[in-house]
Amino acid sequence: MPVEKAVRAKLGTAENINNPNKPKKPFRLFDAVLATVCVILVVEAAAPSAAIGNSKYFWWVVSLIGFFVPYGLVTAELGTTYVGKGGLYDWITRAFGRRWGSRAAWYYWMQFAMWVAALAVLFTEVVTQTFRLSFSTPVAIMIQLAFIWGVAGLSLMSISESKILINICSYFKVALMAALGVLGLYYGLTHGVANPVESGRDLLPGVMGLSFIAVVIFNFTGFEVVTTFASDMKQPQKEIPKALLMAGGLIVAFYLFASFGISAAIPRSELSTYGGLLDSFYFFFAHLNIPSIFIIVVAVMFLYSLVTNPVVWALGVNNVASHAAENGAMPAIFARKTAGGAPVGATVMSSLVATVMVLAAPFIPNPDIFWGFFALQVMMLLLPYALMFPAFKKLRRLDANTPRPFRVPGGPVLVNLITYVPTAMLVFAGVLVAVYPNGDGTWTFEWLMIIGSIAAVILGEIIVRRLKLERGSAIGLRPTFGVTMPDDAAAPSSVKSPSESSSKPLQIARAA
Repeated sequence: MPVEKAVRAKLGTAENINNPNKPKKPFRLFDAVLATVCVILVVEAAAPSAAIGNSKYFWWVVSLIGFFVPYGLVTAELGTTYVGKGGLYDWITRAFGRRWGSRAAWYYWMQFAMWVAALAVLFTEVVTQTFRLSFSTPVAIMIQLAFIWGVAGLSLMSISESKILINICSYFKVALMAALGVLGLYYGLTHGVANPVESGRDLLPGVMGLSFIAVVIFNFTGFEVVTTFASDMKQPQKEIPKALLMAGGLIVAFYLFASFGISAAIPRSELSTYGGLLDSFYFFFAHLNIPSIFIIVVAVMFLYSLVTNPVVWALGVNNVASHAAENGAMPAIFARKTAGGAPVGATVMSSLVATVMVLAAPFIPNPDIFWGFFALQVMMLLLPYALMFPAFKKLRRLDANTPRPFRVPGGPVLVNLITYVPTAMLVFAGVLVAVYPNGDGTWTFEWLMIIGSIAAVILGEIIVRRLKLERGSAIGLRPTFGVTMPDDAAAPSSVKSPSESSSKPLQIARAA
């Protein structure tokens, strides 16, 4: 679909986008903080994180300094400078051109479809464990398909319409994480922890934990999703950095607190990658004489978060894919929208991919299919992030004169550090999630992830070639706070200012 024919934004013109007298947006700073917590605080990732052992604290600190802080700073600058629905796709396209932007949009969208499939599998595992049910394979698949398409239906609501669901999800996640930490602390004080730190060596990383580095980094991802909600905010240039800063502190604290709680409950050797959360609560309730009814409450809260978390991601990811399709960087079907502007094309396509995955799951020789799907999704997610940090540095050079409402402080040395250190960590984690050493000197090759990732990349390359996107310099998109100008210029410096281009049609997608 040509960009000129893209669905216009609800507000319609640049004048009323910047009009201080327009009605106040319903998505406030408080909602943005909760949305950030809901997106990034992934409860189901707590068990794989705890499975690293006591060296997880080392990896958390390294990931916090080397990835999370730079990631938050870069996202805040790019998200407030280039406000719109394109998010990560727009940033990479501006820096490296349409082909790389198309690749980034593809990887970003594909990983989400894989994640929904993983969560569908986990959903049935939690239901069977909690309510002591046993489903046949056809029944389990039917439940998983209901999960996938239920998430698809909910994700077609706008962020303003679904913010109540999102806020409740954030409260549930915080409650679950806090409960794990409190119960773990109490259990450790009264019974001793299951994985004690006996010396400083216990905190040092070992080869067995290398394959989980990507999980720690994954636990920190999602900031850019919140920036795609900018058109639903009154002052995104001010509110986005505040939301990321406030939510970031909460997220780190709750992750560490919950991770300690799980480690206190279950020895690492007994921790399941899919059942660790509920296993910990079962353990606490049994040994602390807590009424069993509370495990039902915990399970319902967890199941609710499994449904709502991908809904929030879908609101960002599918809008990015739809926006890319409107710019000719994804297949045209991804640009289809409902009458209200929701990205139905991208939503249906991601649901179809997840459907194929759960239908194929019974034929995949993997004893822990959730971890297999989850790790595959993590690997695919690392690819667009590995492009985002270099894009940040290049845009500093290509588009240096553009006003930046939030600018990462520091000089060239700091810019290089927050560009290359996170990028190196992403590449390192991406390799080790698929190929990692064992304690006995042998190596494990996760063929499901390797083959799945290669297939997804090849399919993406086929799509890029069929779209016939030109090579070469970055396109000239001006940061007009929600308005994307035509990409007929060779570089940002050659693009007219918003006032000089006011006669051209606005090219922005309606807020979903």
